[in-house]
Amino acid sequence: MPERIDFPALLTGHTIIIEMINSGEAGLPVLSQLLRMAQPALGATGMAFVEFGPTGGRVIAATGAAVWALGRPLAVDDPDTVCLLNGPRVRNVLVGRLNGKLAAELAGSDLRWMVVSRAEIGGHTVGSLHALYPGDDEPDAERQGVVGYLASCVAHMYGDQTGLPVHGDGPVVAALADGLAVVDRDGHVRLWNPAAAQVTGRPVDQALSRPLPFPLPPSGQVRDHRMPDGRWLRITSGELPGPGTLRVVTFRDITDQQRRDHDRELFVAVTSHELRTPVTVIKGYADTLTDHWDSLTEGDRRQAARVIGQRANELARLVDRLLSSAAEAGPGDDPPTPFDLGEALRAAVLDLPTELRHRLALHLPVDLPKALGHRPSLATVVTELTTNAGKYSPPESPIEITASVDGQLVAFRVSDRGIGIRPEHVERAFDRFWQGESGDRRGYPGAGLGLYLVRRIVEQQNGWVSLRPRTGGGTVAEVRLPRG
Repeated sequence: MPERIDFPALLTGHTIIIEMINSGEAGLPVLSQLLRMAQPALGATGMAFVEFGPTGGRVIAATGAAVWALGRPLAVDDPDTVCLLNGPRVRNVLVGRLNGKLAAELAGSDLRWMVVSRAEIGGHTVGSLHALYPGDDEPDAERQGVVGYLASCVAHMYGDQTGLPVHGDGPVVAALADGLAVVDRDGHVRLWNPAAAQVTGRPVDQALSRPLPFPLPPSGQVRDHRMPDGRWLRITSGELPGPGTLRVVTFRDITDQQRRDHDRELFVAVTSHELRTPVTVIKGYADTLTDHWDSLTEGDRRQAARVIGQRANELARLVDRLLSSAAEAGPGDDPPTPFDLGEALRAAVLDLPTELRHRLALHLPVDLPKALGHRPSLATVVTELTTNAGKYSPPESPIEITASVDGQLVAFRVSDRGIGIRPEHVERAFDRFWQGESGDRRGYPGAGLGLYLVRRIVEQQNGWVSLRPRTGGGTVAEVRLPRG
């Protein structure tokens, strides 16, 4: 560990980050640049940022020795999560004293210390920043101060909603009851109850004598309004009895209901769109065979049958995805068991379509240890990741599957040489129905369910999956599972 922090490099790097923000960049690219800048300046071996929501956390940015953890979830009841969310905001943590799964995954590494600082907004934790150090020397107070400052900068980004949060519900406080406001004839707030502050995030002192932070519907009417942070409010208003011209306004958070309604409509739209193409092709070739059998050559008949078979297979895979997504199916209650990951990967590749299988290059070490999980579901994971790689890369370009062991984890990667993935999309790509190239559905067809299913399957086996741009172009999808 260097004796002193490289403050000139820290200031230079911070200037670059400010210029990025001023030029309109936000979210993960800025957060990742912050970590890349801070690691050498602090003399750390690695840096990581964990984003926390109501249901737990996830490593959304990492550098150096912490890159392996990118995409790793942290359950809300995990002892390490509890440790991070309690105690002083900034402190040193001895890695060997962690009691959760993270400690087991770090076993065998030379990382000894973490400087940890929570990123907080008004006492609410949105994430934690980590600087990792080897050796026995405990990081000094100066490093704690810098890490704490950087965590505050990240919290400020969350407060501005500049492309963050990346996953989950982020720092938005859920409504506990309906908000209530009373406004005068000029539309200025005269009364603002505590629930209104909770629903909108606007404290009483910032609401009184100011206009409402949303449009006021006509008396007796209901309006659904989307707030700048993406949440939806259902607002009603009415005349307040009395000599004055006061209006009473009630409102509540209906984001979850809007999301469910949107998902239901999107599910119907995507299903009808994606099913129409293979069904149309199958029907067309079947009608051709029926109406023109005698005039077709033997080669034409075989080609028609081949196309019908291919489209039927596509249709079957699509239906399976849609049903799995709707039913939230996964490995289920079957306990995880050790299985030969290398053998499972080779078997999964054999079941892939011929044109995709011919593009694959499988590089597996002979001493690859067993993984702990649900072997049958691995075929679905491999199929979705390789299909995704093939879809977003040039025809005939190679797709590589590699594997390795890292401490208590075993990992495999699917790498392509395609269009790549933008840093701000590496988390959104796992959302249901989301597609990075949604404006070009003809060029990149699909229902936007593959990666969503992969993440759910892998995380149900106590593993995690992440995406990152490939050096030289393309995308790398990495799956990490516990060792068997």
